[in-house]
Amino acid sequence: MIKLGVNVDHVATLREARGINEPDPVAAAMLAELAGAHGITVHLREDRRHIQDRDVELLKRTVKTRLNLEMALADEMVAIALKLLPDSVTLVPEGRQELTTEGGLDVLMLRQTLKHKIGLLRQAGSVVSLFVEPDIEQIKASQRVGADFIEIHTGAYCEATTEVERKEQLRRIELAISAARKLGLGVNAGHGLNYQNIGPVAALPGIEEFNIGHSIVGRAVLVGMERAVREMLQLLPQH
Repeated sequence: MIKLGVNVDHVATLREARGINEPDPVAAAMLAELAGAHGITVHLREDRRHIQDRDVELLKRTVKTRLNLEMALADEMVAIALKLLPDSVTLVPEGRQELTTEGGLDVLMLRQTLKHKIGLLRQAGSVVSLFVEPDIEQIKASQRVGADFIEIHTGAYCEATTEVERKEQLRRIELAISAARKLGLGVNAGHGLNYQNIGPVAALPGIEEFNIGHSIVGRAVLVGMERAVREMLQLLPQH
C-alpha cells in the first residue's frame, strides 16, 4: 500500500495572508489524519512565510501518525529538528524568492555538509530523506552521505506539456526508483502532483509514500479537508 503524507503548508499560507490565527494548519492536520492520511508534512522555511515555529511544536505534540519536517540545510533548521525530533526530516533546497521549491538538492556539491548533518539527525532518532531530481548520480550520492530515503522531485513530469515529454519524465522517475531501491534507499515522491496526474506515477512499483500539499489544500477549500484527503487516497494503489 502506498502511503499519503499531507502537506498543510498552504493552510498556513491562507492564515498568513490576513495575519490572524485562522485557518489553523494544526487543525487541518488533525482532519487529514481522521480522513486516513498516513503522515503530516510541513516545511518550516527560514523566512517563516507560512508555517511558524508554533505550528511545528504543536504538530509534534498532536500528530498521531508521523510528522515529517521539510527544511533547508541551515544550522538554525538542524538545531530546531534536533530539539523537536520529528519522526522524519526531509532536506530540501530553499531560495528566498521562489514561490515553491524549484528543484532537488545538489547532493554531489553538498556531500560533506550533508554527511555531517545527516549523521546528527539520524543519531537523534530522525529518519532522513533528501529531496532530489530523478538523477542516478544524485541518488548514488544520497546513499553515500547516509540518507535513509530519497524523495523524488516530480515537478518535470507534472509540468510536461506533451505526451512524449510526459512519458520521458515518467521513465526517468521509474529508473530513479529502481536505482534507489537497489542501493537500499526508501523512495518517496512529490511536487506538483494532483488528482489528474498522479495515476501513472502511483502505478510505478517501489514508491512508499507521496507527499502532496497544494492540490489537496486547494481541493479542501471547495469540499473540505477530509473529503479532499479521501479522494486522493482513492487514487493510490491499496496493495
